[in-house]
Amino acid sequence: MASTPTREVARRVFAREFNDASYTFKESDDDRAPVYVLLPTGQRANRVFLVGTLTETEDVGEDSEYWQGRVVDPNGDTFFMYAGQYQPDAASMLRELEPPAYVAVVGKPRTYETDEGDVNVSVRPESISQVDEATRDRWVVETAERTLERIRRFDDADPDDPDVDEYVQMAHEEYGDDVERYRQSVVGALESMQDEQAEASAD
Repeated sequence: MASTPTREVARRVFAREFNDASYTFKESDDDRAPVYVLLPTGQRANRVFLVGTLTETEDVGEDSEYWQGRVVDPNGDTFFMYAGQYQPDAASMLRELEPPAYVAVVGKPRTYETDEGDVNVSVRPESISQVDEATRDRWVVETAERTLERIRRFDDADPDDPDVDEYVQMAHEEYGDDVERYRQSVVGALESMQDEQAEASAD
Protein backbone atom coordinates (compact mmCIF):
# COMPACT_ATOMS: atom_id res chain seq x y z
CA MET A 1 0.00 0.00 0.00
CA ALA A 2 1.51 3.29 -1.11
CA SER A 3 2.00 5.90 1.56
CA THR A 4 0.06 9.12 1.08
CA PRO A 5 2.45 12.05 0.57
CA THR A 6 2.15 14.48 3.45
CA ARG A 7 1.53 18.12 2.66
CA GLU A 8 4.53 20.33 3.17
CA VAL A 9 4.56 22.71 6.11
CA ALA A 10 3.61 26.23 5.03
CA ARG A 11 6.52 28.46 6.07
CA ARG A 12 5.91 31.86 7.61
CA VAL A 13 8.11 34.47 5.99
CA PHE A 14 8.13 38.24 5.56
CA ALA A 15 7.98 39.62 2.01
CA ARG A 16 11.55 40.97 2.01
CA GLU A 17 13.05 37.52 2.53
CA PHE A 18 10.49 35.79 0.30
CA ASN A 19 11.22 38.12 -2.62
CA ASP A 20 14.96 37.39 -2.28
CA ALA A 21 14.35 33.62 -2.40
CA SER A 22 15.28 33.23 -6.06
CA TYR A 23 16.97 29.81 -5.92
CA THR A 24 14.76 26.75 -6.57
CA PHE A 25 15.57 23.05 -6.45
CA LYS A 26 14.10 19.52 -6.29
CA GLU A 27 15.14 16.74 -3.94
CA SER A 28 14.75 14.02 -6.60
CA ASP A 29 14.56 13.55 -10.38
CA ASP A 30 10.92 12.47 -10.23
CA ASP A 31 8.78 14.73 -12.46
CA ARG A 32 6.26 15.07 -9.66
CA ALA A 33 8.82 15.82 -6.96
CA PRO A 34 8.03 19.07 -5.14
CA VAL A 35 9.88 22.22 -6.14
CA TYR A 36 11.33 24.18 -3.23
CA VAL A 37 12.54 27.72 -2.97
CA LEU A 38 15.51 28.21 -0.68
CA LEU A 39 14.96 30.96 1.87
CA PRO A 40 18.08 33.10 2.37
CA THR A 41 18.02 32.23 6.10
CA GLY A 42 18.58 28.57 5.25
CA GLN A 43 15.25 26.75 5.04
CA ARG A 44 13.47 25.13 2.11
CA ALA A 45 9.87 26.13 1.37
CA ASN A 46 7.40 24.33 -0.87
CA ARG A 47 4.45 26.25 0.61
CA VAL A 48 4.18 29.58 2.41
CA PHE A 49 1.64 31.11 4.78
CA LEU A 50 1.28 34.88 4.74
CA VAL A 51 -1.11 37.43 6.18
CA GLY A 52 -1.17 41.07 5.18
CA THR A 53 -3.14 43.85 3.55
CA LEU A 54 -4.53 43.14 0.10
CA THR A 55 -3.96 46.54 -1.53
CA GLU A 56 -4.72 45.84 -5.17
CA THR A 57 -6.31 43.24 -7.44
CA GLU A 58 -6.25 43.22 -11.22
CA ASP A 59 -7.29 40.83 -13.98
CA VAL A 60 -4.11 40.73 -16.07
CA GLY A 61 -5.26 37.83 -18.29
CA GLU A 62 -5.56 38.23 -22.05
CA ASP A 63 -7.69 35.30 -23.20
CA SER A 64 -9.06 34.23 -19.81
CA GLU A 65 -9.18 35.58 -16.29
CA TYR A 66 -5.78 35.67 -14.58
CA TRP A 67 -5.83 37.64 -11.37
CA GLN A 68 -2.92 39.43 -9.78
CA GLY A 69 -3.10 40.39 -6.11
CA ARG A 70 -0.70 42.51 -4.08
CA VAL A 71 -0.44 41.78 -0.37
CA VAL A 72 1.64 44.17 1.74
CA ASP A 73 3.27 43.18 5.03
CA PRO A 74 3.85 45.62 7.93
CA ASN A 75 7.19 46.72 6.45
CA GLY A 76 5.47 47.90 3.29
CA ASP A 77 7.05 45.07 1.29
CA THR A 78 4.83 43.33 -1.27
CA PHE A 79 3.94 39.70 -1.95
CA PHE A 80 2.67 39.24 -5.52
CA MET A 81 0.23 36.42 -6.15
CA TYR A 82 -1.37 35.11 -9.32
CA ALA A 83 -4.44 32.90 -9.70
CA GLY A 84 -6.14 31.69 -12.87
CA GLN A 85 -8.32 28.84 -14.10
CA TYR A 86 -6.31 26.21 -12.20
CA GLN A 87 -6.85 28.06 -8.88
CA PRO A 88 -10.58 28.83 -9.24
CA ASP A 89 -11.29 29.44 -5.54
CA ALA A 90 -8.38 31.83 -5.14
CA ALA A 91 -9.21 33.59 -8.42
CA SER A 92 -12.82 34.12 -7.36
CA MET A 93 -11.66 35.56 -4.01
CA LEU A 94 -9.41 38.03 -5.83
CA ARG A 95 -12.33 38.91 -8.11
CA GLU A 96 -14.71 39.53 -5.20
CA LEU A 97 -12.53 41.08 -2.48
CA GLU A 98 -12.54 44.87 -2.16
CA PRO A 99 -9.09 46.23 -1.23
CA PRO A 100 -7.89 47.21 1.25
CA ALA A 101 -8.59 44.05 3.24
CA TYR A 102 -6.62 41.79 5.57
CA VAL A 103 -6.14 38.39 3.96
CA ALA A 104 -4.52 35.09 4.91
CA VAL A 105 -2.95 33.21 2.01
CA VAL A 106 -1.52 29.70 1.75
CA GLY A 107 0.24 29.01 -1.51
CA LYS A 108 3.24 27.75 -3.40
CA PRO A 109 6.25 29.90 -4.27
CA ARG A 110 6.88 30.40 -7.97
CA THR A 111 9.92 31.94 -9.65
CA TYR A 112 10.06 33.57 -13.05
CA GLU A 113 13.14 34.80 -14.89
CA THR A 114 12.69 38.08 -16.75
CA ASP A 115 14.26 38.90 -20.11
CA GLU A 116 16.85 40.95 -18.21
CA GLY A 117 17.87 37.90 -16.19
CA ASP A 118 16.27 38.98 -12.91
CA VAL A 119 14.28 36.42 -10.96
CA ASN A 120 10.84 37.46 -9.73
CA VAL A 121 9.25 35.47 -6.91
CA SER A 122 5.48 35.19 -6.50
CA VAL A 123 2.85 33.05 -4.78
CA ARG A 124 0.39 30.71 -6.50
CA PRO A 125 -2.38 30.73 -3.89
CA GLU A 126 -4.10 27.54 -2.80
CA SER A 127 -6.45 29.42 -0.49
CA ILE A 128 -7.24 33.06 0.30
CA SER A 129 -9.46 34.10 3.18
CA GLN A 130 -10.38 37.47 4.61
CA VAL A 131 -9.24 37.86 8.23
CA ASP A 132 -9.26 40.48 10.98
CA GLU A 133 -6.47 42.65 12.35
CA ALA A 134 -5.92 40.37 15.36
CA THR A 135 -5.16 37.45 13.01
CA ARG A 136 -2.71 39.63 11.08
CA ASP A 137 -1.02 40.66 14.35
CA ARG A 138 -0.66 37.03 15.48
CA TRP A 139 0.92 36.18 12.13
CA VAL A 140 3.41 39.04 12.50
CA VAL A 141 4.50 37.84 15.95
CA GLU A 142 4.77 34.18 14.88
CA THR A 143 6.59 35.06 11.65
CA ALA A 144 9.01 37.25 13.60
CA GLU A 145 9.74 34.32 15.96
CA ARG A 146 10.24 31.85 13.09
CA THR A 147 12.48 34.27 11.17
CA LEU A 148 14.66 34.94 14.23
CA GLU A 149 14.97 31.18 14.82
CA ARG A 150 16.19 30.71 11.24
CA ILE A 151 18.62 33.64 11.55
CA ARG A 152 20.00 32.28 14.83
CA ARG A 153 20.56 28.85 13.32
CA PHE A 154 22.14 30.43 10.23
CA ASP A 155 24.48 32.65 12.28
CA ASP A 156 25.52 29.78 14.57
CA ALA A 157 26.33 27.42 11.70
CA ASP A 158 29.87 26.91 10.45
CA PRO A 159 29.64 26.46 6.65
CA ASP A 160 32.91 24.47 6.76
CA ASP A 161 31.50 21.97 9.29
CA PRO A 162 30.62 18.74 7.43
CA ASP A 163 27.64 18.28 9.76
CA VAL A 164 26.13 21.72 9.04
CA ASP A 165 22.45 21.77 8.04
CA GLU A 166 22.34 21.23 4.26
CA TYR A 167 19.90 24.09 3.63
CA VAL A 168 21.96 26.53 5.69
CA GLN A 169 24.99 25.41 3.66
CA MET A 170 23.06 25.95 0.40
CA ALA A 171 21.93 29.41 1.54
CA HIS A 172 25.53 30.41 2.30
CA GLU A 173 26.52 29.27 -1.19
CA GLU A 174 23.60 30.81 -3.08
CA TYR A 175 23.01 34.07 -1.19
CA GLY A 176 26.10 34.77 0.93
CA ASP A 177 26.13 35.14 4.68
CA ASP A 178 24.52 38.54 5.31
CA VAL A 179 21.08 38.04 6.86
CA GLU A 180 20.95 41.40 8.67
CA ARG A 181 18.25 42.77 6.36
CA TYR A 182 15.91 39.98 7.50
CA ARG A 183 16.59 40.81 11.15
CA GLN A 184 15.69 44.41 10.26
CA SER A 185 12.42 43.25 8.67
CA VAL A 186 11.51 41.50 11.95
CA VAL A 187 12.21 44.66 13.96
CA GLY A 188 10.36 46.84 11.45
CA ALA A 189 7.29 44.60 11.37
CA LEU A 190 6.97 44.46 15.16
CA GLU A 191 7.51 48.22 15.54
CA SER A 192 4.95 48.97 12.81
CA MET A 193 2.38 46.74 14.50
CA GLN A 194 3.02 48.39 17.89
CA ASP A 195 2.68 51.85 16.33
CA GLU A 196 -0.68 50.85 14.80
CA GLN A 197 -1.89 49.56 18.15
CA ALA A 198 -0.76 52.75 19.94
CA GLU A 199 -2.59 54.91 17.37
CA ALA A 200 -5.74 52.80 17.71
CA SER A 201 -5.75 53.05 21.50
CA ALA A 202 -5.18 56.83 21.29
CA ASP A 203 -8.25 57.34 19.08
